[in-house]
Amino acid sequence: MDLTTLTTALSREMPDVLRWGGAIARRIRGFNIALPGKTSGSHLTDALTLADITVQELLVSALRDRDPVFRECRIEAEEENGDLHLFAEEAPWTIALDPIDGTRQYRDHSGDGYAVMLTLRTRETLHYSLVFLPETGEHGTWVEVKGERIVCGPDDPGRCAREVLDALPAVDPSSRPDSKKIYLIGFQEHDEARAELVTKVGLEGFAPDAMPGSIYPLLATGEFGGSLIHSPNIYDFPVSLHIARVLGGDAVWVHDGTSVHFDELWNDDLADMLRLPGIVACSANAETMTTLVNLARDWNQNRYAD
Repeated sequence: MDLTTLTTALSREMPDVLRWGGAIARRIRGFNIALPGKTSGSHLTDALTLADITVQELLVSALRDRDPVFRECRIEAEEENGDLHLFAEEAPWTIALDPIDGTRQYRDHSGDGYAVMLTLRTRETLHYSLVFLPETGEHGTWVEVKGERIVCGPDDPGRCAREVLDALPAVDPSSRPDSKKIYLIGFQEHDEARAELVTKVGLEGFAPDAMPGSIYPLLATGEFGGSLIHSPNIYDFPVSLHIARVLGGDAVWVHDGTSVHFDELWNDDLADMLRLPGIVACSANAETMTTLVNLARDWNQNRYAD
């Protein structure tokens, strides 16, 4: 099996499934769905709902059943349920799942920017990204990155999901705005203070509570210029990395400016998830990246520093 075979299979089989997962999440949201489980002390990462568990079960089951090539991949899923043991323990390809990205916003009804997400990566970089935001727009919104093509736009439930994605216009890097808005998260109680420091160096920092929506469509369309994240998890952040690299940018560790890869992961036992170490700057704009690296180079790399 090669990457072309795998990305073709994912792009063919999984858009319908993410749409189904989004429909389930949208329906369940009207009930009392909060669950205990995560104890990092951060309200942004400790939210867990019945929808996370249910949608992940659907995603893993679809990967198990819809094409045998998927079982040749490793699976990294934010939750622990589903037949994860049926997939490869060691493989050059990893499929990462985030059944509900933005769980706190989803659970608390504080916004509609939550998403169902899937990515494919090797140790070096991303090769396929698919995001469905069930309540962004009238019928939901898609973001897909495959090869050099990024699409972002509204769903149409009257057509199959693959057909909708194929009809969306590709993002044109030459006409995409060059925004100074930067998303910050992961600095615990210091998110707002760090965002203010980003603003002071000529960009415009946004802490999580100030975000107008999900970062992925905002980054794809150019409404946001990038992100600065402390120890990003590997279930959702890689979509930003993928978008930035296709647009000619990158994601780098601020302490040394090297490009992010996936050999140096650590398990955050408090939040029960895998993360990249340190602080990561991500942007399609090299000048923005340099500004963020210079600003954050000496910030504490320990996520849970006192």
